[in-house]
Amino acid sequence: MDQTNQQARVKSSRNGHPSQIVPLLADSGIYVASESSFYRVLKAASLDAHRGKSKPATRKKPKELAATGPNQVYSWDITYLKSTVTGLFYYLYLFMDIYRRKIVGYAVHDDQHADHSSKLIADICKAEGIDPARLTLHSDNGGPMKGATMLATLQRLGVMPSFSRPSVSNDNAFSEALFKTVKYCPRYPTKPFASTEEALTWVSEFVQWYNEDHLHSGINFVTPASRHRGEDAEILRKRRDVYEKAKSLRPDRWSGATRNWGHIDEVLLNCLQRTGKSGNKKAA
Repeated sequence: MDQTNQQARVKSSRNGHPSQIVPLLADSGIYVASESSFYRVLKAASLDAHRGKSKPATRKKPKELAATGPNQVYSWDITYLKSTVTGLFYYLYLFMDIYRRKIVGYAVHDDQHADHSSKLIADICKAEGIDPARLTLHSDNGGPMKGATMLATLQRLGVMPSFSRPSVSNDNAFSEALFKTVKYCPRYPTKPFASTEEALTWVSEFVQWYNEDHLHSGINFVTPASRHRGEDAEILRKRRDVYEKAKSLRPDRWSGATRNWGHIDEVLLNCLQRTGKSGNKKAA
């Protein structure tokens, strides 16, 4: 991304969180202050209260799968989208690669059915050039997830299914977090959708933003697209250089090491830590 575009993203994020502003400044070669310093200034000015429609984020600790590269573990689920007809909903199907945090497939339908999800995963495998024997697909226990058509498709493709425990939503934490971003991001429409076509158009725009522009905390504030293209390691290295230079110019501002801009090599979902304790190295 060239400097002009990067500066535009910084400007557009001026009312955003320091967690978004700090890495964008670093990508422009600029160090102003640490993220904690930004928050201290906000607190001193009584501007640190949580804003928005959602409650402040909380982190859950699930237990089971590990991804060390792309197309190893996918998470997927279905969520409701309100329609203009009371009591009628459209259904958003979203599939995410947890290693890249990339949305790899989506669809909007007026019902929930295993036929829709089975077609979508088959299309995703083709588009992503997946080796199905390496892929695990995680979901909750809903009918479209465990329907005969879906399971038969996974068996035909050679994809290994994985399911959450019944009634335990944070076993599928990545999809839950993704849907929260969908519903509570500022660009979510204030009015219900008039048709599946209108909903799909909005979802397509959201996916473009999420993959290409959203700085994801779970992969150290790079975009899913930059991680997909293998650019994230260089982006993080440049940020580290910006901070090391800033420290060399003003060492009195640091009591220890600079911020960790390290590359995220492993993403865990429902997986035991190597210490033997259950947890999630990087949440969704």
